[in-house]
Amino acid sequence: MLKVPDIRYILPFDRASEADRPRMGGKCASLARMIAAGVNVPGGFAVTTDAYLAHLESGQLREGIETLLRSIDIDDVDDSQKKSAEIRGLIMSAAMPVDVEAEIRRMYRHIAERDDLPVAVRSSATAEDMPDASFAGQQDTYLWIVGEDDVVERVKACWASLFNARAISYRASNGLGRLDVQMCVGVQRMIDAAAAGVAMTLDPVTGDRTRIVIDSAFGLGEAVVSGEVTPDNFVVEKVLLEILKRKIAVKDRELVADRAARRTVDRVVEVARRSLPSLSDAQVLAVARIAKSLEKSMGCPQDVEWAIDRDLPDGEDVVILQSRPETVWSRKKADRGKTYAMGIEGVLGALLSPLQVKQ
Repeated sequence: MLKVPDIRYILPFDRASEADRPRMGGKCASLARMIAAGVNVPGGFAVTTDAYLAHLESGQLREGIETLLRSIDIDDVDDSQKKSAEIRGLIMSAAMPVDVEAEIRRMYRHIAERDDLPVAVRSSATAEDMPDASFAGQQDTYLWIVGEDDVVERVKACWASLFNARAISYRASNGLGRLDVQMCVGVQRMIDAAAAGVAMTLDPVTGDRTRIVIDSAFGLGEAVVSGEVTPDNFVVEKVLLEILKRKIAVKDRELVADRAARRTVDRVVEVARRSLPSLSDAQVLAVARIAKSLEKSMGCPQDVEWAIDRDLPDGEDVVILQSRPETVWSRKKADRGKTYAMGIEGVLGALLSPLQVKQ
């Protein structure tokens, strides 16, 4: 096994402690916590908020950003978009500090052992994934990134996405301060997903905590989270782990890896497969079992992103990509006295912010 290189700005997920988590952002801290608990999570590392702050301090970048932020008229959409683009341009055009860039390159080579390992590069802001915030999904995610040059550029792009117009407006509306929120970036081994989706450890329609509701589609899960595809819907009884309901959708598209082209592609699903379940019963129960375990370990209902890894054997192929506190029903009493329609309709739009996914 390779020796982990000396690092200051980079933190492997499997080496993070509780003390490290404030500089990892919500997403990366959750990944580190799950890995420590033995959950099957793709490995990787966090480019900590220390790296982001070092970038801001280089070349008077912070001063230029603060000047533009002070001048934005939040109520003027055109002005917000224009100033946001200028700020992101400043971040992307500024040279990354030499020592930060060197550490990112060394750690990517360390986990890859070559220069062609595909990774996901994911934003992990310090205000996201909190029970009282709706910050998740406001910044960018980049899938199937290959090579250290592209990883470095996507890290900068994630930093820049902290200043998209929507995020700037959200922080202003919630009193978070112009530069109070900081950005960590997760670099994580990419999963070639046969199927993926989300699992809620309560019923997102009724708030019933005796249910686990799973939405699943073929390929990578970003299309499910963003609502671009109508997924299959499974309802599982939480205590006995029995499948109570199935609703199999017609799934005509899937986001999959194109290994030769080193990217993801939106592909048409062949007709014969469109109406087949994206998960077997065994896989539904495996996802439910892990989601239930995560709710117990995290201490509150969870919104779990998962995938079925094509490269792993049956029974070991469920991997967890993210688990965050559920943000709507967690603070409400579930109304078990009424009957509601089950399914995905109207749920993702209300509960999950669309991911901004780049290739």
